[in-house]
Amino acid sequence: MPVGSMLTEIRRDPEELLTPADVGAMTKLGRQTLANMRWRRTGPAYVKLGRGRAAPVRYRRRDVEQWLHTRTTSSV
Repeated sequence: MPVGSMLTEIRRDPEELLTPADVGAMTKLGRQTLANMRWRRTGPAYVKLGRGRAAPVRYRRRDVEQWLHTRTTSSV
Protein backbone atom coordinates (compact mmCIF):
# COMPACT_ATOMS: atom_id res chain seq x y z
CA MET A 1 0.00 0.00 0.00
CA PRO A 2 1.45 3.41 -0.93
CA VAL A 3 2.38 5.69 1.97
CA GLY A 4 -0.14 8.35 0.86
CA SER A 5 -2.96 5.80 1.07
CA MET A 6 -1.94 4.77 4.56
CA LEU A 7 -1.88 8.39 5.75
CA THR A 8 -5.34 8.98 4.30
CA GLU A 9 -6.57 5.86 6.09
CA ILE A 10 -5.11 7.04 9.42
CA ARG A 11 -6.41 10.62 9.18
CA ARG A 12 -10.07 9.95 8.44
CA ASP A 13 -12.45 12.58 9.76
CA PRO A 14 -14.35 11.14 12.77
CA GLU A 15 -17.28 13.47 11.97
CA GLU A 16 -17.58 12.17 8.39
CA LEU A 17 -21.13 11.10 7.61
CA LEU A 18 -21.35 7.62 6.13
CA THR A 19 -24.22 6.09 4.19
CA PRO A 20 -25.70 2.73 5.20
CA ALA A 21 -23.84 1.27 2.20
CA ASP A 22 -20.55 2.67 3.56
CA VAL A 23 -21.22 1.19 7.00
CA GLY A 24 -22.21 -2.10 5.41
CA ALA A 25 -18.89 -2.19 3.58
CA MET A 26 -17.02 -1.49 6.84
CA THR A 27 -18.93 -4.04 8.93
CA LYS A 28 -19.99 -6.60 6.32
CA LEU A 29 -23.62 -6.09 7.44
CA GLY A 30 -26.39 -5.72 4.89
CA ARG A 31 -28.46 -2.56 4.51
CA GLN A 32 -31.58 -4.33 5.76
CA THR A 33 -29.68 -5.66 8.78
CA LEU A 34 -28.61 -2.10 9.60
CA ALA A 35 -32.22 -0.92 9.17
CA ASN A 36 -33.41 -3.66 11.55
CA MET A 37 -30.74 -2.66 14.05
CA ARG A 38 -31.91 0.96 13.89
CA TRP A 39 -35.49 -0.15 14.53
CA ARG A 40 -34.38 -2.34 17.46
CA ARG A 41 -31.94 0.35 18.66
CA THR A 42 -29.09 -2.15 18.78
CA GLY A 43 -26.83 -0.70 16.08
CA PRO A 44 -24.55 2.29 15.90
CA ALA A 45 -25.95 5.76 16.56
CA TYR A 46 -27.26 7.43 13.41
CA VAL A 47 -28.43 10.77 12.06
CA LYS A 48 -31.70 11.13 10.22
CA LEU A 49 -31.60 13.91 7.60
CA GLY A 50 -35.24 14.91 7.49
CA ARG A 51 -38.57 13.69 8.74
CA GLY A 52 -40.53 10.59 8.04
CA ARG A 53 -39.68 7.03 7.17
CA ALA A 54 -38.10 7.92 3.82
CA ALA A 55 -35.61 10.43 5.26
CA PRO A 56 -31.98 9.60 4.46
CA VAL A 57 -29.93 8.04 7.26
CA ARG A 58 -26.24 8.68 7.89
CA TYR A 59 -23.77 7.44 10.49
CA ARG A 60 -20.88 9.41 11.95
CA ARG A 61 -17.64 7.50 11.45
CA ARG A 62 -16.73 7.89 15.14
CA ASP A 63 -20.07 6.39 16.22
CA VAL A 64 -19.58 3.34 13.99
CA GLU A 65 -16.00 2.85 15.19
CA GLN A 66 -17.07 3.24 18.84
CA TRP A 67 -19.94 0.77 18.33
CA LEU A 68 -17.53 -1.75 16.82
CA HIS A 69 -15.10 -1.22 19.70
CA THR A 70 -17.79 -1.95 22.29
CA ARG A 71 -18.49 -5.26 20.59
CA THR A 72 -14.93 -6.49 20.82
CA THR A 73 -14.71 -9.57 23.01
CA SER A 74 -11.97 -11.82 24.25
CA SER A 75 -11.91 -15.57 23.72
CA VAL A 76 -10.40 -16.04 27.18
